[in-house]
Amino acid sequence: MTADTLTASFSSTPTPDSAWQRLRADGLRGLSFRQCLLAAFLLIALALGGAAAQAMLALEQVALQGRQASQDAAELTAQVQRLAERTVAMERSARQFLVLDDASLRERFLATRADAETTQAALAALMTDDATQQLLADWRGHADLAAEVLRNPGRARAAALQRLTPVFAALHRLDESLAAQSQRTMDRRSDAVLAELEQRRRVISAVVLGAIVLALLLGLAFGHWLLRPLAHVEAAIGRLGDNRFDEPVAVRGPADMRRLGRQLEWLRQRLAALESDKTRFVRHISHELKTPMASIREGAALLRDGVAGPLTADQAEIVRILGDSTAALQRQIEDLLRYQALASGSQQLRRTAVEVPALLARVVDEQRLLWKARGLVVDVDAQAGLADVDGDKLAMVLANLLVNAVRFSPEGGRIVLSARHAPGRLTLDCTDEGPGVAPEDAAHVFDPFYQGRHQPPGARRGSGIGLSIVREVVQAHGGRCCLLPSDRGAHFRIELPHALQTTTD
Repeated sequence: MTADTLTASFSSTPTPDSAWQRLRADGLRGLSFRQCLLAAFLLIALALGGAAAQAMLALEQVALQGRQASQDAAELTAQVQRLAERTVAMERSARQFLVLDDASLRERFLATRADAETTQAALAALMTDDATQQLLADWRGHADLAAEVLRNPGRARAAALQRLTPVFAALHRLDESLAAQSQRTMDRRSDAVLAELEQRRRVISAVVLGAIVLALLLGLAFGHWLLRPLAHVEAAIGRLGDNRFDEPVAVRGPADMRRLGRQLEWLRQRLAALESDKTRFVRHISHELKTPMASIREGAALLRDGVAGPLTADQAEIVRILGDSTAALQRQIEDLLRYQALASGSQQLRRTAVEVPALLARVVDEQRLLWKARGLVVDVDAQAGLADVDGDKLAMVLANLLVNAVRFSPEGGRIVLSARHAPGRLTLDCTDEGPGVAPEDAAHVFDPFYQGRHQPPGARRGSGIGLSIVREVVQAHGGRCCLLPSDRGAHFRIELPHALQTTTD
C-alpha cells in the first residue's frame, strides 16, 4: 500500500448511512475521541442531574405534605374553637329563651346549632378516626336533647333549665375532648410528616451517593477507555523514536484514535523499509570500499618496502601518511560493518553464566597496549558473581567503553571499570578523568555517527558508532545504558535488569 493510497483512505469521509451503520455495529468504537469525551460528560451529568432532580422532587413532596399538614392543623384548630364558641352561643340562647320566652331566641339557638353542625361536618372531614366520629355523634345527641327541651319547655321553665344544665355540661366536656383529640391528630400528622421527611432524606442520600459512585465509575471507565489509546500511541512513538520497528502499531478505542494508529503503522512500515534500505546500502558500500581500500593499503605497503625502487625522504613520508590514512579508513569501514551486523543480529544472544570480574579483567588486558601507550592507569573494581549474559557481546560493550575512555583521557589519567550486583540486576560503570561530555551532547552520545564537541586534541575523529554498539547490545539484553552527571570526566552506566546473579566466594 502506497502513502497516497493510505492518505486517500484516511481523508475519505463516510456517508451518514455508513456512519450510522458503523455506530450500530461498533457502538462507542464508531465515535471520535471528542464525541466519546462529550458522551462521557453527558452520562456523568445525566447521573448527577437525575440525582438532583430526584432530590428536588422528594423535597417538593415533603414540602407539600408539610404545608398541607400545617393548613389542616390551622383549620382543625379553628373548627374546634368555632364549635366551642357555637356551644356557648347555643347555651346562652337556650337559657335566655327559657327565661324570656322569646321565640326569636329559640330561632337563634336553632341557627347556631345548624352552624355548629356545619362545623362538625368540617371536623369529621379533617379527623376521620373512630374516636372523633364517636365524640361528634355524642355531641349531636346532646344537642338534640337540648333542642327537644326547647321545643317543649312546658310551664315549668325552671325544671327545663335544670334539664339543660347537664346537657350543656356534657357538650362542653365533648368540646374539650374534641380539642384534645384534634391536638393528638395534629401530633400524629406532624410525626408522620417528620417520618416521611426522614425517609425522604435517606432516599435522597442513597440516590446522591449512588449517583456519585456511578459518576466516578463512569469517569474511571471512560478515562481508562480514552487514555489507553493515548498510552498506546505514546508507546508506539517511543518505539519509533528508538528505531524499534519490529512491533506492529495497534491502537484501539475511538475511531480517530484507531485512524491515528493506522497512520502510525504506515509510518512504522515506511521507517522500517527506510532503515532496511539504509542498512543494505551501508553494507554494500562498505563491502565495495573494502576491496579498493585493501588495494591501496597493499600498494602503499609495497612502496614503503621499496618494491618499486628506493624512495626519497619526502616520498617515504607521503607513503607513511597514505598508509596511516588508509588504515584509519579501513578501521572505520570495519566498525561500520560491525555496527550493521550488530544492528541486524543484536537480538540473537547466546547467554551463558559469565564471571563478571574475569570478563572485566580480560577486556582490560586485551586493550593493554592501547592504554599503556597513553600512560594511563586502569583499575577494575568488580564484585564477585555470575551473570547470565552473552559474554562475547558484553565484552565488546566494555571494550568500546574502555576505548572511548582511553581516547578522551589525559596522559597519566585514571580509568575505573566497576561492577555491582543487586537482586536481579547487574550494574557496570566506566569512569574517566577526561573533559567529559558537553551538556548539549549528553542526549545524543548513543546516536549512530554522532560526534561530540569535546574531541581530544590532535586525535582523528572516530566513526561515532562505538557507543551506538553499546546501546544495541544493552537493549538486546533488556537493559539500559546512560550517561550520569559527573564532576570530572565521563561516567557511563549499564544496567542489566534481567541478569541472574549468583555470588561466588
